[in-house]
Amino acid sequence: MKILTCPAQLQRLEEILRKSLPLALPVFGAVLNINRGNPGHFEVVVDKWPEFGAVLARPSGEVASGDMRDCRRGVTRCPGTCQVCSEHPEELGGTGVGNWGCWGALGMGVGCWGTLEVWPAPGVRVGSLSPSHVDLLNDTWPYGGNARSRRFLAEILGRFPQVCLQDGSGQPVAWVLTDHFGTGTHSYTLPEQRRRGHMQVALTVAAQRAHARGFPTFG
Repeated sequence: MKILTCPAQLQRLEEILRKSLPLALPVFGAVLNINRGNPGHFEVVVDKWPEFGAVLARPSGEVASGDMRDCRRGVTRCPGTCQVCSEHPEELGGTGVGNWGCWGALGMGVGCWGTLEVWPAPGVRVGSLSPSHVDLLNDTWPYGGNARSRRFLAEILGRFPQVCLQDGSGQPVAWVLTDHFGTGTHSYTLPEQRRRGHMQVALTVAAQRAHARGFPTFG
């Protein structure tokens, strides 16, 4: 096994995996994040290079530390030709690394977001979440409600892109969070704010921003 640390090799891997979408989704988003500053402190391991047959994305130093309590991993085997699988421990209630794919379930395919425009409802504006909102996120996440999920949400809130719609007082009414794999992790609209188009706006803004950073979107 070989850990890829050379920027040129990581960029080449990104290009190879992009050609194998959507089969390569379990690791593609992680590679994109690594090549764009590596906010999740991940690393990529291949069985051999450059003719690899399997790619593993994992937290840096996972094997050396032996700490598997909060590990998040993605595996792609033989991109473009063989079966692709994903691995994700169920420490957060059974969530999978490919819940949405790479910004999946956003309603449209790659390229559709460049011209699509949506506007928040009157009295609502596009903003962002802050660390003070982590308890709200933990309480509204289907896999939340415990200390481990709270740590996970605090981590992705501080490291990865997110979109929040706020009311006139600055309180969140709807939001979309992403994770280490470039996937949508937690999207939610407060019950009293539903059926007003808030999630469509949040998802569209999130997808436009992701597309601008080179992340594909899948419907």
